[in-house]
Amino acid sequence: MSLPLLDAMLPRVQAAPSKFAPLAKSQARQPRMICCYIPNGVNILEWTPKTSGRDYELSPTLSVLEQHREDFTVISGIGHPASQGGHSGADTWLTGADLTAVPGSDYANSQSIDQVVAEVHGKQTRFASLQLSDQSGTGSAGHSHTLSFDRSGTPLPAENSPKRLFERLFVPETAADRQATLRRYAEKKSILDSVLGDAQALHRRLGTSDQRKLDEYLTSVRETEDRVHRLEDWVDIPKPEIDSKHLQLGSQPHNAHDRPMWIDVMLELSYLAFLTDTTRVITYEWSREAGGYGGGGENHHELSHHGGDAGMLKQLGVIDRFHLARLDRFLTFLKSTSEAEGNMLGRTVVLFGSGMNSGEGGEHSPKNIPTIIAGGQELGLQHGQHVAFDPDNHPPMNNVLLSMAHAMGVERETFADASGTLSEIHQ
Repeated sequence: MSLPLLDAMLPRVQAAPSKFAPLAKSQARQPRMICCYIPNGVNILEWTPKTSGRDYELSPTLSVLEQHREDFTVISGIGHPASQGGHSGADTWLTGADLTAVPGSDYANSQSIDQVVAEVHGKQTRFASLQLSDQSGTGSAGHSHTLSFDRSGTPLPAENSPKRLFERLFVPETAADRQATLRRYAEKKSILDSVLGDAQALHRRLGTSDQRKLDEYLTSVRETEDRVHRLEDWVDIPKPEIDSKHLQLGSQPHNAHDRPMWIDVMLELSYLAFLTDTTRVITYEWSREAGGYGGGGENHHELSHHGGDAGMLKQLGVIDRFHLARLDRFLTFLKSTSEAEGNMLGRTVVLFGSGMNSGEGGEHSPKNIPTIIAGGQELGLQHGQHVAFDPDNHPPMNNVLLSMAHAMGVERETFADASGTLSEIHQ
């Protein structure tokens, strides 16, 4: 009998970089996507390239990604027209929703694009999607700890512990664990059955508006029921065998010393989840809005309120380059691992950016949100370019998200306020 993973077994966190190395080859052949979110916007003055098109010159900040120039596209000037911006940017980054659109409601979100994709691909994987963040749970309305929202706009809770995530993905369950899991699923199904029965009886006595609200709630309950059934089907299927050596699973998201290692290990676990086809859809909020640290422990939120101060903008640029260095490492992992006739990056759609722009004066605008889309060339995405739009006259950001869904093989005509796909990146 094997012992469970104990804290004492974890490698001691050191200041040195991770020693984890990518594998040479992947046996998976399916498309996958990951959406990586940074809060508080960026130093847009050092982020945005001065020229556009395929012959554009990398900006001082984006030069961190120079080795992957042909693997990504920079999109500037784009935004979510319905978003209120500010620190609710994470809530709307993958939905584009107007959170105040429903009369009588202070907050109403809609389905995020990752969950649209998960509905298709999640039927073939142990986990339909994974939600990662530096904060666990869902957070609060307008300051979400997750980027993922189901059909009714209900937030899906995120995981922030590398250790718990590794156990969930790769640590085999004992016979006792299996029985406990089945009992837990049975209890959930019993509760859901009871809730559905009571709600359906109540439905007939409600007015039209309340019936609509209850229908949204019932949709969420049914989706939870589907997730329970799917997880139950995977109970007797062994998890992939992954060695935890060199994975710094003890890294803490809110420890300034651990910050680089925590980001890296969560990306390493994302890489392994894709390589083993444990999931094909991941959202990863590197920090919640109005929070976050730079690589040296800098207060990211405070610097985003720079008011145009040159010194603060300079420090904000340092944080931006720190974040892009972590992205660069992840892209290198994917590109270093061969898969079929290409590599993992060719079948992995990577979205990186923020749902707000701190602008030239720290105004936290929903316009011109920093956006990079990488990978997925074997899925039809086109890169090596800067696509520049007028911040006051641009297609909605949801066109980018719809293009990602199409690259993932999800054929639908529209998504939220999308007017179509973004032809510059996906025909």
